[in-house]
Amino acid sequence: MIRAFVFFALLFVVALGLAWMADLPGVISIGWEGYAWEQPPIVAALLLGVFLALFLGAVWLVLTILRSPKIAGRFFRRRRRDRGYQALSSGLIALGTGNARLARKLGLEADKLLTHEPAAKLLLAQAAQLSGQHSEARQRFEAMLDNPQTRALGLHGLFVEAERQGEPVAARHYAEEALKAQPGLDWAGRAVLGYQAVANDFEAAVATLERNFSAKLIDKPTYRRHRAVLLTARALEMEDRDPDQAMTLAKEAHGLAVDLVPAAVVGARLATRKGDVRKAVKLIEATWRLSPHPDLAEAYAHARIGDSAQDRLKRVKALALMRAHSATGALAVARAAMEARDFAEAREQLKFALTSEPSRGAFVMMAELEEAEHGDKGRMREWLARAVQAPADVAWVADGIVSADWKPVSPLTGRLDAFEWIRPQGPEADAALITDALFDAPRLEAAAEAASTTAGVLAAAAKASETKPTRPEKPQATDVVDAEVVTTVTKPAGNAGTATTVFPAAPGAATPAKPTVKPAAAGVASPPPAPPAPPAPPATASQAAARTVAPASPDFPLKRMPDDPGPDAADEKEKQREPGAAFFG
Repeated sequence: MIRAFVFFALLFVVALGLAWMADLPGVISIGWEGYAWEQPPIVAALLLGVFLALFLGAVWLVLTILRSPKIAGRFFRRRRRDRGYQALSSGLIALGTGNARLARKLGLEADKLLTHEPAAKLLLAQAAQLSGQHSEARQRFEAMLDNPQTRALGLHGLFVEAERQGEPVAARHYAEEALKAQPGLDWAGRAVLGYQAVANDFEAAVATLERNFSAKLIDKPTYRRHRAVLLTARALEMEDRDPDQAMTLAKEAHGLAVDLVPAAVVGARLATRKGDVRKAVKLIEATWRLSPHPDLAEAYAHARIGDSAQDRLKRVKALALMRAHSATGALAVARAAMEARDFAEAREQLKFALTSEPSRGAFVMMAELEEAEHGDKGRMREWLARAVQAPADVAWVADGIVSADWKPVSPLTGRLDAFEWIRPQGPEADAALITDALFDAPRLEAAAEAASTTAGVLAAAAKASETKPTRPEKPQATDVVDAEVVTTVTKPAGNAGTATTVFPAAPGAATPAKPTVKPAAAGVASPPPAPPAPPAPPATASQAAARTVAPASPDFPLKRMPDDPGPDAADEKEKQREPGAAFFG
């Protein structure tokens, strides 16, 4: 818009000037050897302009004829360059589509037409890489090292080739050379840092991290986190060799990343060794509130050397309350309670852990509790059978690699701070496989011990079927199977499962008919069925207990372990001698 306005303004000025010259009076007269040429001023100006245009045109024609060889050479060079760039563009497209043969052909043409073009040499090198000709690719990348313009490009290509060939020493060398040539290279900075961390050269890795941060390759939060990881790794390495220096490094790492569990654990261990209980407790509590972890609970329990098991239990309970309703805290309290022989507290905590976040380790711990408290190998095997199909325990995972211990760098990719405390991917187990009968063993044993007569058996079954007032009961039913009275007690869904208890009938007793039972109203307990007539001789408690069937979830049938020899004959005889001890045999 502005240019159009300027053009019309200039045109108006020229027209105005010509009109002014046309209105001028007089003539312009030119005399030459008796000849006189007279014209008005406007005509003389127009003729002068035409003569000047003709003169300039003649000069341009003469100069064009004189420079025609140079113009022709420039034309052909430009045409050659255009063909070269066209071949280069087509070669890059072929390389991107995976057509290595066509990319090589076009790369050779582009290199021929564009003699000093680095992109053509890169196209040939990458085409050789794509076709699997690694020796040719390495030679072409090495040829780029002589040119300062392409030196970094050649080092990067050689670095990629070394990584593909599995040569970490050569790859680290090329990355370090590239970082020296251009300190701002992102790939070189990350590669050097990763290789130094994998080689446990943490002091050099910290220096490299500082250079990367100065070159603005990473932001400040990432710098703080990675520095904390490297300092923690150095502290773990120097924990036994130089405890004072390790303590200084652990404190700095904890200050940079409070949620970094290994930093708090190693700092607490070193503080405990120095007798600084307050510092150890402070480090663990700050990290526990952000990231509960079993190692934190272990270090917290042993923060004061020489404490009894009861004192450790109290301390772990206080730590668990700082992050309430946590399965990690419940398992830590359960472990401390088992060490203190407080089996009731351990069972309660394991019940919470199994109902909230079931895991393989919790099931195994429950098996340990059964063996430690009751010495019941049958129940122990039952818990171990559930542990086989339970969800995997939370562990340190990085790039698909599961490790029991934390590491600062992934051994697969060299990525710093790659390990995360998560649950490995695997088959999930349903929480419904946990039944109240497994937790309430004393209640069922008492019920079996009280069942000394047929009426006592039915009363015990009716009492066992009672549930909390807030849950409706389902009706009871009595079936006759092979001259045995089978009483089924069904509990509502939830944590409760289905327990089926089989009581033997007296020898020679008449087989009772199957009564018809109508479902009771919700919230109203159904009346117990009448005892069969004639009354059968009373069954002993050991017989009733021996015929008890273990409760199992319909969605999770129990399977015998491959190496489980089954119940021992001596154990079975011992259970028959002790009433109520064979409930889960």
